[in-house]
Amino acid sequence: MPELPEVETVRKTLSSLVVGKTIADIEIGWPKMIKEPDDVSVFRDQVIGQTIVDIERTGKFLRFILTDYVLVSHLRMEGKYNTSNDEVDKHTHVRFFFSDETELRYRDVRKFGTMHLFVKGTEFDRAPLNKVGPEPFNERYTVSYLQEKFQRTTRSIKAVLLDQAIVAGLGNIYVDEALHRSGILPGRVANTLRIDEIQRLHKETIQTLEEAIASGGSSIRSYLNGNGEMGYFQQKLFVYGRKNEPCKTCEGTIIRSVVAGRGTHYCPDCQS
Repeated sequence: MPELPEVETVRKTLSSLVVGKTIADIEIGWPKMIKEPDDVSVFRDQVIGQTIVDIERTGKFLRFILTDYVLVSHLRMEGKYNTSNDEVDKHTHVRFFFSDETELRYRDVRKFGTMHLFVKGTEFDRAPLNKVGPEPFNERYTVSYLQEKFQRTTRSIKAVLLDQAIVAGLGNIYVDEALHRSGILPGRVANTLRIDEIQRLHKETIQTLEEAIASGGSSIRSYLNGNGEMGYFQQKLFVYGRKNEPCKTCEGTIIRSVVAGRGTHYCPDCQS
């Protein structure tokens, strides 16, 4: 699943390609992707004639700011946007046709992606955005905030960081990376973390995401940006996907196990 750096990269790319364009028509091949409104014909009528004013992001969600509405899009596992004029394949499920005769396509092999359309200004009042926690770049994301959340739970620190209601935007890759950089084992119970460890984790979540965004995200599995280009942060990963390889920090061996129901990579020598 694309995480915050990948979605941010998609946002930046799409902004340069479609902001300012007016939607002249829309073709929806898989109506189940449209979650709000529940009548696809209403969705279609409301979108046609709207201009894309801006594209913003909340955690892993893209927000297409239209003239009167906000389209909230979640890419989930395999969703991709592109402006290609190549032949349309069976995995292209939504096509936005612009008044300048260009188009934006949404392609999703697994069909897990979702789209919600809200009247502008109401998008944070209902699902899916009403329960999304602050992302690491948000002013609410402080050491005190993390300390309070950690003290209230006996879940593993990895499970807490993956919880989008607590921290938005982090997923399997960047949780493993931030925990490694912080020297914290993914299976540690969150309420056992000391204040100095929380301070390190706060710093490393932000820095890891900043570095990943600068590299265009990580192209694990099939991630591509809006131009069909790969990210390169996977070349800088310390632990994720490096089972049995030497740790870049201490030369120990990277272990893979399952924590919080997810494949998890860590170094048992420099994480505790």
